[in-house]
Amino acid sequence: MVDYLPGNSPSLQATDLMEEEFDEPVENARVMVRDVSITEALDYKEKLDEIDGVTNVMWLDDVIDLKVPLEMANEDTVESYYEGESALFSITIEEGKEVEATDAIYALIGEDNALAGEAVNTAVSQKMTGSESMYAAALLVPMIIIILVISTTSWVEPVFFLTAIGVSVLINLGTNIFIGEISFVTQSVAPILQLAVSLDYAIFLLHSFSDYRKETSDPKEAMLRAMKRSFPAIIASASTTFFGFTALTFMDFGIGADLGLNLLKGILLSFISVMVFLPALTLVFYKWIDRTKHRSFVPDFKGIGKHVMKLRVPSFILLLIVIVPAFLAQNETSFIYGTGEHPDNTRAGQDVEAIQEEFGKNMPMVLLVPEGDRAKEEELVQDLEDMPLVSSVMSYVNLVSPAIPPDYLEESMTESFYSDNYARITLYTETDAEGEEAFSLVEKVKETANSYYDEPHLLGESVTLYDMRDIVQDDNTLVNTLTVVTVALVLVLTFRSISIPLVLLVTIQSSVWVNLSFPYFTETPLVYVGYLLISTIQLAATVDYAILFTEYYNHLRKEMPALQAIKKTIDDKIFAIFVSAAILSSVGFILFITSSNPIVSSIGLLLGRGALLAFLMVVFVLPALLVLLDGFIRRTTWKANFYKGE
Repeated sequence: MVDYLPGNSPSLQATDLMEEEFDEPVENARVMVRDVSITEALDYKEKLDEIDGVTNVMWLDDVIDLKVPLEMANEDTVESYYEGESALFSITIEEGKEVEATDAIYALIGEDNALAGEAVNTAVSQKMTGSESMYAAALLVPMIIIILVISTTSWVEPVFFLTAIGVSVLINLGTNIFIGEISFVTQSVAPILQLAVSLDYAIFLLHSFSDYRKETSDPKEAMLRAMKRSFPAIIASASTTFFGFTALTFMDFGIGADLGLNLLKGILLSFISVMVFLPALTLVFYKWIDRTKHRSFVPDFKGIGKHVMKLRVPSFILLLIVIVPAFLAQNETSFIYGTGEHPDNTRAGQDVEAIQEEFGKNMPMVLLVPEGDRAKEEELVQDLEDMPLVSSVMSYVNLVSPAIPPDYLEESMTESFYSDNYARITLYTETDAEGEEAFSLVEKVKETANSYYDEPHLLGESVTLYDMRDIVQDDNTLVNTLTVVTVALVLVLTFRSISIPLVLLVTIQSSVWVNLSFPYFTETPLVYVGYLLISTIQLAATVDYAILFTEYYNHLRKEMPALQAIKKTIDDKIFAIFVSAAILSSVGFILFITSSNPIVSSIGLLLGRGALLAFLMVVFVLPALLVLLDGFIRRTTWKANFYKGE
């Protein structure tokens, strides 16, 4: 995720500076080996150092002279590396070689020992992306086929739906080669999300085709009429989703642009596939649809609108009661800005716990300060050592001596502490990678360093996540505003109304707020990237239900009174909306179940729950709003032509 920070973020600038000035990067993994003597630990160190991709291994012999008895050394220093016959090595794994290096380390240390750190998180994410996407697809496609078989009257129609969208998904995946690289989050989420969001377009078209086949014997004529009839609903649905995903590309945090661009391509390709490829496919093979007809598995929903409308006043009151607490609660949720913790049932999660049990938490930070003033550097190091939650500080002035000029020593002894321009001070902290404690400590270290130097630079995982927090919070406001504004504009143009877009946005946005308020009420921290993406994705994807419902209602409202029109709309469209919601919800919950990546899992849970909430809001709250505000809607809609009879 660090790669997606904007280039002007302080932690990224500090990282670039350190790479320019020093050969040794910050360690990004820890290896714990149990039941070893000092000699055996040194053997392990040598073997770790030989692994391809491991660029640096640091242990006790780098900070104290092992020829001197351990009892005479600083107890805290010794216990940071060697405790109860367990040795803890700090290692650096080269970027791009995380998978190969971690596999080799696991082979070396076996099941009984442990490996943890940023590099391990990256390796786990990379390994899981491909296999978990395939697993999710293997569960999802049969589930979608079952839902589609139930919702149609032909065994072949679901194959047509999936073929049309499947082709666009494959083309979208293939065109990623022109982008160069994409995030593992995008690879995990985008193909499945594209399938779920754009399947509606194919359903709209083939259902219209089926209806017109009853009116004309010429399949070509039926398809022409179906394309003309379904085009407004498809273009409106595609446009709201398209512009919603466009908003993601304006994020400073690059993951938004990465996922947004991928989904934009996907929606555009799905739209072209449904309007060009699917009609051709259907006309070539329409006889297969006729030959594979089966009875409808769906019960008759006639009369359900009458029962739903009895609840219109309670539904409206419930909306008024829920909307403000939900809005306030989703703003008060506590967030995780990184990838979060690995599940306890995984090797990565168990290893983190094992190392923390033996050696405690250990989060490294590196401070770069202008080189030259040894006395000032010594004072700063003393202040840092006195800070709560700082377990140790490594610098030239406290490991060698401020009295010995570095020029008097061999370069191999000083190169990790000094470059031509900067002194490097490494802090080891007893905090998690993020959270109130970690971020507060980052602020204190920055404040202390600024009191000594004009331009200190701080880097490390905690510092990166601290920057990420500030950037994504600003992104949230921008993305949500752009999404709402662009979706509202599409709705205004679609319905030629000021009031209908407001009604639709209130309905769907309320479901988004209720969805995002769950973590607050359950006191569960939420991965912020998931929160940021889902607030856009849920609105963009589920507003389709409201469009389909309202477009049909408007058509009927020209021929009958509001209450009669809304009851018939519910009767005729509840199942179509349920099919869309069931597919999107299935996608979400399957991502939640199958992914071990906390970001992907979080997006899945929010999407699954959000689709169900949006369905309930469209079925119960939207009809209530359309009927209760009927007069206002008529006056604020251009050429409404609503039925005026008794």
